[in-house]
Amino acid sequence: MDHSGSEEGGGSIHLQISDLNRLSETISPATTMFEPQSSIEKRDSSNANSGGSQALPTVRAPEKKLTLFALRLAILEKAATGLGTLGFIWATVVLLGGFAITLDKTDFWFITIILLIEGTRIFSRSHELEWQHQATWSITDAGINSFRAIRSSSSYLIDNIKAVFRPLFAAGKRSQRCREIAATRDEVIAQNWDCQRKPTRRWTSSDVPLLPYARWVFVTRHIGKLLYWLQVLSATACVVLSAMKLIKHNYGEVAKGDTDKRNRKSALTIFYALALAEALLFLMEKAYWEWKVTYCKLLDEVNKECELGGASDMVSIRRFFYDAYSRCINGSIFDGLKMDMVTFAMDLLASSSPDEQLIGARILRQFSLNLRYSDDTLQKIGLNFQVIEKLVEMLNWSDQQEEETRKYAAEILSKLAGKRQNSLRVAGIPGAMESISSLLQTNRSLGGAADEIGERNIVCDHPNYEFWKFNHLGLLILKKLARDHDICGKIGNTRGLLPKIIDFTHAEECLLKNDNVAASQILTVKRSLQVVKRLASTTGTTGKQLRREISEIIFTFSNIRDILRYGEKQPMLQQLGIEILTSLALEEDATERIGSTGGLLKGLFNIFFKEGLPKNYDQVRTAAGEALAMLALESKNNCHRMLRLEVLERLVGALEVPLLRVNTARILRNLCTYSGANSFKELKGITVAAPTVLQAVMSGENKLQEVMVGLAAHVFRFMDSQESSLMFERAGITEAELAYALVQILRKYQKPHIKIPRIRRFAIELAIWMMTDKASNVVIFKDLGMEKELEGVLETTAELESFNMFSGTVGMSRHNTTIHSLVETALSLLMGD
Repeated sequence: MDHSGSEEGGGSIHLQISDLNRLSETISPATTMFEPQSSIEKRDSSNANSGGSQALPTVRAPEKKLTLFALRLAILEKAATGLGTLGFIWATVVLLGGFAITLDKTDFWFITIILLIEGTRIFSRSHELEWQHQATWSITDAGINSFRAIRSSSSYLIDNIKAVFRPLFAAGKRSQRCREIAATRDEVIAQNWDCQRKPTRRWTSSDVPLLPYARWVFVTRHIGKLLYWLQVLSATACVVLSAMKLIKHNYGEVAKGDTDKRNRKSALTIFYALALAEALLFLMEKAYWEWKVTYCKLLDEVNKECELGGASDMVSIRRFFYDAYSRCINGSIFDGLKMDMVTFAMDLLASSSPDEQLIGARILRQFSLNLRYSDDTLQKIGLNFQVIEKLVEMLNWSDQQEEETRKYAAEILSKLAGKRQNSLRVAGIPGAMESISSLLQTNRSLGGAADEIGERNIVCDHPNYEFWKFNHLGLLILKKLARDHDICGKIGNTRGLLPKIIDFTHAEECLLKNDNVAASQILTVKRSLQVVKRLASTTGTTGKQLRREISEIIFTFSNIRDILRYGEKQPMLQQLGIEILTSLALEEDATERIGSTGGLLKGLFNIFFKEGLPKNYDQVRTAAGEALAMLALESKNNCHRMLRLEVLERLVGALEVPLLRVNTARILRNLCTYSGANSFKELKGITVAAPTVLQAVMSGENKLQEVMVGLAAHVFRFMDSQESSLMFERAGITEAELAYALVQILRKYQKPHIKIPRIRRFAIELAIWMMTDKASNVVIFKDLGMEKELEGVLETTAELESFNMFSGTVGMSRHNTTIHSLVETALSLLMGD
């Protein structure tokens, strides 16, 4: 991804920023705080998506082609070595030991030369593999980045020349000391960033100075090639010499009766045959090697099937192959078959070499993102606690040279956290949350940095360091981890983490209104809001504490207000912000803070009432309505603030709008219930809504019917008997019909319903008002069998009916009057007491 938001290319966050293509997706299912949520865990949608590999056919690991190739090479190599050992023993013990004096001069020198070149070949063979293997340990020495080695050598020479003249400039540098101290913070950071990594106590192959000023010539790859061709030439010479002697059979004349030379011919034939067979086997091995590697391009084929990337990633494949081949040569020929790329990468990750760690992290990252190998890879990583611990440790690395490794580690953890069991393992590592928090570092100015000229850690704030990528990954990891209740508590308890997350919810007006804004900028805000939403919606004591801490951060509500005010072009951000407010409104203190934040209530009403918006904006308006209903619940101050906004008339009109009517009824009911007696005059205008409410009670179903029955019980309290009769006439409904509808509700819902838990309570409240308003209604209810239905309610009451709202399965805001009390009141009216 380039800096403008594309996700492909070199230096990118690969899979994670695919979210940029789904910014308009639905943020959350149609759940509400006014009904409890099942405690049964459902499969997370992100997991379902990430588990798409299950639908793919099972594929054999591509690296098995390399391990099989290594096995075949090892068979040829060990066969050749065995024959060579036998030939060497035969020559030294039988020929040179027993026939050295009687050997023909030509044979003596042929055998000597063959033994010498075979000894040279064997020496070269043992070290050629070592040097070729070593060439894969360092990315510099692997031959892929040969120019880097040349550049390094050149810079080394230039540095030495500079060192000679450095004393001449010392005085001038001292005279500039004051100006350097007065330099800006950015200049200080740039100077520190350009410094090379501190020297370590460990040599790497590229550091060993065989010849200081031509180091690039003696890189391990070139030495390995030299040894390779030396072996080929030795084997070829051995074939030529052995073949010549076997063809000519000129082993010298044997005099008759000379018993010392009678077996010489057979012994020499056996030796030359062994030497020829060994050399031919070796050349066959090399031919097979060249055929598979050079002509068939086996390494490139496996690299392509593993989808590890371009030519630079061939280092990983070469290193894996040489490791497998070395195991087959040095141990059992079957040892290499036990290797696989994931285990190999995990071993590299545990290394102390930065290059090996980078190779290991790159392999694990690619296999974690690949749909065909992701599940198996993540399972293996998840079962290895040391690997997870190492990945978490890498998140703290701040050196620019380690940026790529750090990014890969973050990407692997972001995938690992997508599996619930793995997320618990990640969060269980001591210091894991602090490490993840380090990903949320930005390049914003920090006070006092200019005083820390010698502080090397300041490199973390260099403008070229791609903070935004790490910010995205950090927020993504937190978002996935926050699905677990206990991990949410750890996030809240991590010092300084919550303020960092809230800080990313900030969006300027120019950002929200810009049509050409980079998608990555919007994604940052979106992910931070998603994390805050999950934390705020946590249940139990942990959720209560988190909501308190979030609401106490002074930027929380002002950031959300800006999103509501200027974010019309970003509806998903508005919805997330609104849902956060809804969750925070579960706490009384947070409800008051939200209401007292200037413009928040007004912004919610503006969204709720706004018309002519695209279809995808409907969920935002619905969420705004629920948030307003929550903010009005049990909050006298917020009810007065809403009434001062003069929205009552618009709310009454919204009862006619299908999209808005449910939440409008909730808002109006809460205004009537919690505004207090002093607001009677302001609320008197709600009576004009009575005909609409009555019609909805008669024709509505489920949630609509529930909220309208609840509103009706309060609307009629603002009217006397004459006014209420007039409203029944306007609605075209008789009181007997309404009474029948209420009795039917009680019959239909003989047990509390999880989706409409208050409908029986509201029906009884409305029935009580009707019987209190007119005595004739008592007779109607008696005739309809209301008494029997009320007695049935007494037998089936549940805690579900005792609360105004819910946090998961936990009821909150208990009703002042129990349903038992309501039933007793209704029964006493029916009995005429």
